[in-house]
Amino acid sequence: MGKTLTEKILEQHLVDGKLEKGSDIAIKIDQTLTQDATGTMAYLQFEAMGVPRVQTELSVSYVDHNTLQTDFKNPDDHRYLQSIAAKYGLYFSRPGNGICHQVHLERFARPGRTLLGSDSHTPTGGGVGSIAIGAGGLDVAAAMAGERFRLKMPKVVKVYLTGKLPDFVSAKDVILEILRRIGVKGAVNKVLEYAGPGIKTLTVPERGTITNMGTETGATTSIFPSDEITKEFLEAQERGDQWMQLEPDEDAVYDETIEINLSELEPLIAEPHSPGNVKTVRELEGLKVDQVCIGSCTNSSLRDLKIAANMLKGKTINLNTVLTVSPGSRQVVDHMIESGEIGYLVKAGARILENACGPCIGMGLAPKSDAVSLRTFNRNFLGRSGTKSANAYLVSPETAAIAAIEGKITDPRKFGDLPKLEMPKWFIVNDNLIVPPLSPEEAKNIEIVRGPNIKPLPEFNPLPNKLEGELLLKVEDDITTDHIMPAGAKILPFRSNIPEISKFVFNVVDETFHDRSLEKGGGFIVGGENYGQGSSREHAAIAPKYLGIKAVIVKSFARIHLANLLNFGIVPLTFVKKEDYNKIDAGDRFEIDLTTIKTGKVSLKNTTKNIDIELAHSLSDQGLEELMAGGKLTLIKQKHA
Repeated sequence: MGKTLTEKILEQHLVDGKLEKGSDIAIKIDQTLTQDATGTMAYLQFEAMGVPRVQTELSVSYVDHNTLQTDFKNPDDHRYLQSIAAKYGLYFSRPGNGICHQVHLERFARPGRTLLGSDSHTPTGGGVGSIAIGAGGLDVAAAMAGERFRLKMPKVVKVYLTGKLPDFVSAKDVILEILRRIGVKGAVNKVLEYAGPGIKTLTVPERGTITNMGTETGATTSIFPSDEITKEFLEAQERGDQWMQLEPDEDAVYDETIEINLSELEPLIAEPHSPGNVKTVRELEGLKVDQVCIGSCTNSSLRDLKIAANMLKGKTINLNTVLTVSPGSRQVVDHMIESGEIGYLVKAGARILENACGPCIGMGLAPKSDAVSLRTFNRNFLGRSGTKSANAYLVSPETAAIAAIEGKITDPRKFGDLPKLEMPKWFIVNDNLIVPPLSPEEAKNIEIVRGPNIKPLPEFNPLPNKLEGELLLKVEDDITTDHIMPAGAKILPFRSNIPEISKFVFNVVDETFHDRSLEKGGGFIVGGENYGQGSSREHAAIAPKYLGIKAVIVKSFARIHLANLLNFGIVPLTFVKKEDYNKIDAGDRFEIDLTTIKTGKVSLKNTTKNIDIELAHSLSDQGLEELMAGGKLTLIKQKHA
């Protein structure tokens, strides 16, 4: 029986377990990446492990999220990150160099390698044929310390592409089509592996757009083969020696197949407040648009900015519409300057932002009250833009550009002739803002720089055999990590200060949650399906842990958040009978007996209603050991002590 590309790479990196669907496996990690919003905490955890130097083939620390410097907090964290990189042997991508996923795709991602990143859109690296997985910061810190990464062997879905994209339809519409078909939880514990003659029509940056936003389906990762198109891209980046051909066997067996004829696609749009609420642009034509944002790790490549610039050439943005552009990297900016195309954007009235995530994570440029904001981003969760009353829609650069001109949602196929883009044969390579690792001898003299906002990690103590407390909050399906631990310019600077950031836990849902949690000595949370979808931010677990949350009980978990809860000693449980969700209410008192947890089931006693509810979990024996010890960090510290 032939192997899929996913199975081939996982097999080469397998250190524990068997490649059987749903079984627990452990793999060796070759590369890691962090960004400053999650990385600061990850490196505090790495320091606590007592490992003198990173053990990976390559690790990179990027600064691209917390770049809005309204006081000392963010720049202090940047200095901390730079000193950590120097001390422990990492590459450091300085502020202004670009968005981690775009820069990593350009300069570091390699076919056949495994990459673990403390950002959920790390699967961008699948665009060059790597197994790139998003995870919580502690899992990435552990990988840097030489620990293996554990996951459940995913199913592999073959996404078979035929045809060629029509004019004004782009890679963003491909992934929106997949989301339209399977939704935001249709690929949980699955890998989306792309195949078919249609992939030969897609460049590596276009493939990166698709693998990046595949995260929104719940997928473990997404991957394209490494072929002649990959080779051409790597050679243009002066990395041709890193190319290797990687394809599935002709007789590879897949668990599922999705077939898409690219020629039949049309411009698509995701409505508020979910990437899965997908419709055709035609259906929403005419809706007035207040703000258009082009960029983010999904759509900030050179190709994306070129198409937008050439559509805006000689035009002026609508009187009532604001346009922002966030380039993905300095390389993209260098080319746009060299070609003169950045001038098209400037003359049209675009506000050119720095090479960073910016408005995608609410870091500035929040829209006005009740605004309609069209964004080439990957997420449009409630309040993520920084304005809770705003409605964010997800679109391609083509749909964004014409909306900026017309001031309303417009099918980009009405633009006229598709502008002809001239892509460079060779990319401008300038790595002077990427600081390479110091030698171990040089690193000995480095002092770690800590600003006053960086606080010590909370203590994670072993769990008792019995958990007692009140149900503090009951929430519905598809609760995101933005609901649990919001981002934005006001909150992100506290990522290295757990006591302070904990004040914002569930602030979008219930502003009293923080105070009630402390007043009652912690308690429990109950949720519906796909609890914890979205960002990999482990603060959505650490901060609730700090507030005394003992267990989270839901119908189903998103993959990364489940791992983060386990990592920090919050018991992740699911209803054996989903209808039991309806039998309990906020304010009920719970008792949970953990003495039977090794059997896979535990009993919840609702003392308020005098009923017993059966719960289950999906943790491995090692996972249970980590959980009962109070979390993964405790065991790793003991191991390296």
